Amino acid sequence: MTEDKYGVAMKLWKILGMAGVVGVAATGALVVKSERKRRAYAPDEVRDQLHKRYAEAAAAPVLAAAPERTRMQRLTDRFSRAR
Repeated sequence: MTEDKYGVAMKLWKILGMAGVVGVAATGALVVKSERKRRAYAPDEVRDQLHKRYAEAAAAPVLAAAPERTRMQRLTDRFSRAR
């Protein structure tokens, strides 16, 4: 009876292992496909796209950062009972 359970467990592990191998192969195929698509751009197209993104980023307003809190203020917030 224990041999029967062992055989079933081994088949299950083999199936799971094969599913893992198939998953890794499929992921690799998708990575290769996206890499081919990425490399299909001409250098001028990439440069134009980067210039366009830079212009958009430069035109966006810069938000001012919140003022730094002192160590005492941070500790007071952390350990106050008003939470």
